[in-house]
Amino acid sequence: MQAYLDNSATTRPTDGVIDAMARAMREDFYNPSSLYAPAMIPEKQMNLCRDKIRKALHAVDARVIFTSGGTEANNLALFGSIGAMRPPYRAAVSAVEHPSVLEASQRLEEMGCEVFRIPVNEAGELDYDALASFLQGGASLVSCMQVNNETGAKTDVARLSKLVRALAPDARLHVDGVQGFLREEIDFRLIDMYTLSGHKIHAPKGVGALVVRKNLRLKSTHVGGGQEEMYRSGTENTPGIAGLSEAIDEMRKRTDRHETLMSRKLRLVEKMREAVPGLLINGPKPEDGAAHIVNFSFPGVRGEVMLHALEEAGVYASTGSACSSKKRHVSTVLTAMGIPADRAEWALRFSLCPYTTEEEIDYAAKVAGEKYEILKKFQRR
Repeated sequence: MQAYLDNSATTRPTDGVIDAMARAMREDFYNPSSLYAPAMIPEKQMNLCRDKIRKALHAVDARVIFTSGGTEANNLALFGSIGAMRPPYRAAVSAVEHPSVLEASQRLEEMGCEVFRIPVNEAGELDYDALASFLQGGASLVSCMQVNNETGAKTDVARLSKLVRALAPDARLHVDGVQGFLREEIDFRLIDMYTLSGHKIHAPKGVGALVVRKNLRLKSTHVGGGQEEMYRSGTENTPGIAGLSEAIDEMRKRTDRHETLMSRKLRLVEKMREAVPGLLINGPKPEDGAAHIVNFSFPGVRGEVMLHALEEAGVYASTGSACSSKKRHVSTVLTAMGIPADRAEWALRFSLCPYTTEEEIDYAAKVAGEKYEILKKFQRR
């Protein structure tokens, strides 16, 4: 048996998504920038997908700029915002952001922007008092993720928005929704920019979007043909967008997706605790975090060792962000949360999707218990 529990890294495209992409390549392959009639078909499909995104986010008149994925959309949000503003530049990002935001913020510092990294507590919650203190000096940009990709900790977007609007009304508020889109509710009217990525919701890799408040100006990070309202030059990935459009439809039809995910996650926690006495949970309480992510530490066994032991039995999890998993270091997210280094080294992330079955969960817990019983005998003293 196989249990794929690494859906925060990527999800399997559904058959409907694959069929939609195949049609786009076989029949509607035209360049949407061309002027003849058949080229209007992919253009209409792109605009239909934009409308679906707006509807899902309560973003009636927002611009939807298609990108190659979440990383590019996050880069456009940060560099595009600062590039369109006048100095002095002051930005705040949480200390537990995805590398596409954290490393972009480091580049902003090199460009002369003052960057404040918002501390978090052991549950991954923002230190709003520390942020308030920073905002009182004015701010250009605030960027926080909706759902943490390693622990499932959620940002209280309503609280964040209220604080930013009160203390730094001219600041732009960006939310990285890569792990939250269509899994956790959000009202775009509270923010200015929102990032999403297709391959986290059963669409293909290589397509994402930055949703931008109407009339908010950005400086383009791509130049060339002027596609996407001059904000993202380059011929659009129309097969990918067709797949994203279908994935949005399929996810929204599953009106019980949040309840299903939370039920499966709590079952995983229960079964893992039974199988591995002493198991530790990193981040928020399971019922308080996002419905599809949980981070465990297996005392005395390095996460990478446990990962490969599980892999031998067809159980797939992750040591952290897939974008940095090949960089051998302790998770910066867990470190920023104050998790001790050894406990962080023992950590593995398990992430679900609406199609995850109870059988997969039960099998994964059973295998984890068996593997841990063997591996803990070799723990370092």
